[in-house]
Amino acid sequence: MRADNTASGLSILATCTAHVKLWFMQNGLQLNPDKSEALIMGTANQLRAASCLSSVKVPGVDLPVAEDIEVLGVVLDRRLTFDKHVSSVARCCNYHAQAIRHIYVIY
Repeated sequence: MRADNTASGLSILATCTAHVKLWFMQNGLQLNPDKSEALIMGTANQLRAASCLSSVKVPGVDLPVAEDIEVLGVVLDRRLTFDKHVSSVARCCNYHAQAIRHIYVIY
């Protein structure tokens, strides 16, 4: 969506998600709004223009706008810097490296 016309972009998003929800229902699936959140990505100027958005309305639900989200194990942030993802992977590797130190090999 364009930063100078967020209302139009949100309207298009609502229409698109209504179609997705209909497809889900027709195929015996259901969206879980309790496990859903929105992420607005863009440049610094675009994010400043959209900073007033605290939630995004999709059919029947207001989704909160998150600072970052995890999708299939990858942490995405608003600027796609991957800083939080790299920190998460490093923390996980450190944990497993420490766990390996506690393994004793007995011959």
